[in-house]
Amino acid sequence: MKPSSLSRGAAKRALLSLAIGSFGIGMTEFVAMGLLPNIAQDLLPELWAQNPDEAIGRAGILVSLYALGVVLGAPTIAGLVARFPRHRVMIGLAIALTLGNGLAVVLPTFETVGLARFIAGLPHGAYFGIGALVASDVLGPGKRAKGVAFILTGLTIANVVGVPAGTYLGQHVGWRSAFLVVTIVFAIATVCIAFFVPEHEGDPGRTFRSELRVFRRPQVWFALGTGAIGFGGFFAVYSYIAPVVTERAGAPQWMVPVTLVVFGLGMTVGNLLGGYFGDRNLRLTLLVGLGAMSVVLVLLAILSFSIWLLVPLSFVMALLSSILSPAIQTRLMEVAGDNQSIAAALNHSALNIGNSLGAFLGGLVIAWGWGFAAPSWVGAGLAVVGLGVAITSYSVQRRFHTETGSVRVRDLV
Repeated sequence: MKPSSLSRGAAKRALLSLAIGSFGIGMTEFVAMGLLPNIAQDLLPELWAQNPDEAIGRAGILVSLYALGVVLGAPTIAGLVARFPRHRVMIGLAIALTLGNGLAVVLPTFETVGLARFIAGLPHGAYFGIGALVASDVLGPGKRAKGVAFILTGLTIANVVGVPAGTYLGQHVGWRSAFLVVTIVFAIATVCIAFFVPEHEGDPGRTFRSELRVFRRPQVWFALGTGAIGFGGFFAVYSYIAPVVTERAGAPQWMVPVTLVVFGLGMTVGNLLGGYFGDRNLRLTLLVGLGAMSVVLVLLAILSFSIWLLVPLSFVMALLSSILSPAIQTRLMEVAGDNQSIAAALNHSALNIGNSLGAFLGGLVIAWGWGFAAPSWVGAGLAVVGLGVAITSYSVQRRFHTETGSVRVRDLV
């Protein structure tokens, strides 16, 4: 059955099946951030006894390793599987996510858990990227950003329900229990995708080499830079939200899941708005979103000493990040020409370069003893640079449009 021939009920079941997987991805990516103190205490006991702040900063490497897996896996897997039927690819990716997260439950040391996190990250970008193409087909023409946003809905709901619940469970039962729940979620997603995502004939003419031609397009590099650097600002703060709540704001540990719920609510609202605004004015959505993000991060750096200010600012930061996410992915798909599979996945490479960069730089300034406000300053700087990249991208595109005409612009973007 072709996606365009689906009934409304069948389309909803297909999209819901994909969203279950994105729920699992949202949980596995973000629950580690709320459990960094617990992971550090368990896997780095000697360093924790000597210097808890440095142990937390070191544990942040697990966040970076997952992100590195996404960065490397997204274009590689998406390029290799572009010619295969998408529904079969999605089943394979869901199985890989199940197995990768299961390893984190059973492997014993910091180094082996780090390897598990890297492996779990490999299918992440391809799942979202190819899933976004399936969703776009299901929803029909003119609704590309809404299709991307729907797939991301599972991720945002994970931040409302899954991540806070997983964090609470991990704090009281052990951090591995959170990853056991994630593994079960992916197993359920695998079954649902197998039953409800329609068959798709794929594109046998696509090859890994032909997909890599996307990197010849300058505007693709601008879009990747916008996501990688701009989103680094968000992750510099979010990666260390647990110690910011307990150490910087002086709140009790139970406020960490509460703050994560607020994050999740902001991401959910922002995701809905991102699909709406992205389909109407993509350029304005990107530029205003990045500018507003930089302002909010400065306010967080100054005001996060108070939990009553930290929580609402966290909501706004999460909202802005989720407005930007589908916008950046839509921009990549817009400038990628025929290389849609790899372009849709590259968005998650970009965002997870930001994840890795933000987590690394945020952990670095914490380990240097600059305090838990320092990652917000780092984040604000990254958001400003990301805004500069986006402005440059549109300026270059407009200049070539003026100088060479619309026919040549298609070659340049």
